[in-house]
Amino acid sequence: MAGPIEAVARRAGGPLPTPAIVASLLRARRLVQRNLLVYRHGWIIIVSGFFEPLFYLLGIGFGLGSLVQGIALPDGRTIPYQAFVAPGLLAMSTMNGAIAESIFNVFFKLNFSRTYEGILATPLRIREIAIGELIWSLMRGGMYVIAFLGVMLALGLILSPWAVLIVPAAILLGAAFSAAGLATTAYLRTVQDFDLPMGLVVMPMFLFSGTFFPTTAYPAPVQWVMELTPLFHGTNLFRGLSTGLLEPRMLWDLAYLIVFCGFCLWIAMRQMERKLIK
Repeated sequence: MAGPIEAVARRAGGPLPTPAIVASLLRARRLVQRNLLVYRHGWIIIVSGFFEPLFYLLGIGFGLGSLVQGIALPDGRTIPYQAFVAPGLLAMSTMNGAIAESIFNVFFKLNFSRTYEGILATPLRIREIAIGELIWSLMRGGMYVIAFLGVMLALGLILSPWAVLIVPAAILLGAAFSAAGLATTAYLRTVQDFDLPMGLVVMPMFLFSGTFFPTTAYPAPVQWVMELTPLFHGTNLFRGLSTGLLEPRMLWDLAYLIVFCGFCLWIAMRQMERKLIK
């Protein structure tokens, strides 16, 4: 049943009003365009983020991998260590791209350049700012994912055609980390506060998310903590799709990331509104 506004528009012969979510996306694209203009001469800063997981793959995957016979999968197959590590590093690449934008750059815009205060003088509102920054960080993380997938393909580290689904899975993982980064940034007060999320959350999550070793190598209490992190679930998704090891628990990984993303985005918009609208 059409609402009263749609009914009036039809009787008047005018166009139907644009749905709220579509209108927000159309306005949010202006923020994405603004970021593209800012980085048009600083593209090397974005490209440089791709090399960290690549160096890990070459240094640890092939260096340490030369000392490892292989990794046994639950289905009985044994795959090269490099093929085991690569999906985890791909998840890390997705995380890095999202966090670089949603924490560091957003913090600078929020507290130093006062970019958002000027943007609020336009038709854009808090929701459009959050959505725009989320889309921009997804674009940055997406570039890393596509480039790293190309490296994996060239090195023969993709073992299943299901790997094509890594791209949409990476979009979901990037959205989860972008939303978490935006929510975190809204609470940071000084540059020194970066040490808390980076040193106590991001780095341990990178080391204890099954990136370099099977989770069964850790004690049971550590495994329980690992399952609380989004990188753990992203790594599971990527590794299952890359190796063709599709398990029912991947549905839980998917559901976790969707709920985590929605919850963090709600916190981000709530806190940014409190900080910007006084």
